[in-house]
Amino acid sequence: MDIEERIRKIEEEITKTPYNKATSHHIGKLKAKISKLREESIKRSSSSTKGRGFTLKKTGDSTVVLVGFPSVGKSTILNQITNAQSKIGAYEFTTLDVIPGVMEYRGAQIQIFDIPGIIAGASKGKGRGREILSVARNADLIVMVLDVFNPHHHKLIMDELINIGIRPNKKAPDVTVKRRKLGGVKLASTVPLTHMDEKTIRSILNEYGFHSADVLIREDITIDRFIDALDNSIVYIPLLMVVNKIDLVDSTYLEKLKEKMDDALYIAADKGVMVEELKDEIYRRLKLIRIYMKPQGQKADLEEPLIIRKGATVEDVAGRLHRDFLKNFRHSKVWGNSVKFPGQKVGLEHILQDKDVLRIIIKK
Repeated sequence: MDIEERIRKIEEEITKTPYNKATSHHIGKLKAKISKLREESIKRSSSSTKGRGFTLKKTGDSTVVLVGFPSVGKSTILNQITNAQSKIGAYEFTTLDVIPGVMEYRGAQIQIFDIPGIIAGASKGKGRGREILSVARNADLIVMVLDVFNPHHHKLIMDELINIGIRPNKKAPDVTVKRRKLGGVKLASTVPLTHMDEKTIRSILNEYGFHSADVLIREDITIDRFIDALDNSIVYIPLLMVVNKIDLVDSTYLEKLKEKMDDALYIAADKGVMVEELKDEIYRRLKLIRIYMKPQGQKADLEEPLIIRKGATVEDVAGRLHRDFLKNFRHSKVWGNSVKFPGQKVGLEHILQDKDVLRIIIKK
């Protein structure tokens, strides 16, 4: 029996089991079994697809992957926002490989990948779906592209991403599990747990082979979130939803759709409508900021910023420039919004903000 068949049988058992306090630990154990099988499936998929043309060579400051059903306009979007020239056609499966492009925006070099259109059941291997979706697992941002006539594909694509171990727009569970050799499971929680009891937690831990461990939970966690905390294959990636071809529908249809899906960006890629807004939103979702370096005795280089992630510190910048900047670091000076006054002296732990000017002083 293959993995998908085993998963299907366990899912059937979960469906038949009424959920209540008495059965929650059993359901937790079954869901943990499914998670482990999917983790195994993802590992097999990654090892079996090496060298088959669906691996990413990451360059630049960030990587974005366009995900969607065939013929939704991903290739057109890629060509509009990057220097790529992907083949365009009004028929299915135009893109048969991963097409890369680079979006240059606000000094950042952002890699954009147009991957082949997925189909329902992709996460189970249909239409080379596992290979295709595995590309999205390595992205810094997923852009889900929907046809304005098929907005319901949103749910199908989300399910496929979840089944391949991606948690779009989610933060990792606030759970710490430290394995110990002896002493059993010691459970501590900083908040009341309303979705799980201790028996369910222990049942799931047991399924993952944690017989002695210190467990600290800092959120009112559900069974699914707790399992995610134990699953090493889960990745947490921001997702931007884009509805394309809005020029083909009337304003009434579009307004109703916007009421239902108010978190999407609405564009007409082939007409260039809202393309600049799409670039801006991609940049914003990636949480990139610009840092201008000021060498000693010289003016700041305001032409070519260093692109880093929001929340980065002076230490992050120093380490990226050269290890000697960290090894011989004395202090740094910053001009910008992250300091109280221009040229303020700061240490390695100082958090930088967009458009800060940074000078690093090293020991001679």
